[in-house]
Amino acid sequence: MNYWLIKSEPETYSYERLESEGKTMWDGVRNYAARNYLRGMEVGDLALFYHSVKGLEVVGICKVVKAAYPDPSAEKGDWSVVDFIPLQRLNQPVSLHTIKQTPDLQQIGLVRIGRLSVMPLQKTEFEKILTLGNTTL
Repeated sequence: MNYWLIKSEPETYSYERLESEGKTMWDGVRNYAARNYLRGMEVGDLALFYHSVKGLEVVGICKVVKAAYPDPSAEKGDWSVVDFIPLQRLNQPVSLHTIKQTPDLQQIGLVRIGRLSVMPLQKTEFEKILTLGNTTL
């Protein structure tokens, strides 16, 4: 199993909306590195859901239920999507500030490459963020 972090502006697509809909196609990614990470996702992989721009915090956990396939919203180019379902909210959201202040997390993509919307995490990083959020799976 692999671990990921995905980002969305809550006004565009929030974790609450994912919970309400029950499943989503993660579309509209137009960055080659993020697209390649999407293509690396496998069914059963887990992702932390991060609210960007407003909130700046990890708020939930989701699971890949369909591996990469062509993005139907792409008018041109070779883009991909995956499908996610919500698993659970973190008991306590984990802020970007907290992540930056945690020595074990200072090398994750969220800190180093802030603009990337999809990024891999090590299992230890994933678990550390869950611990900071007082959450267990």
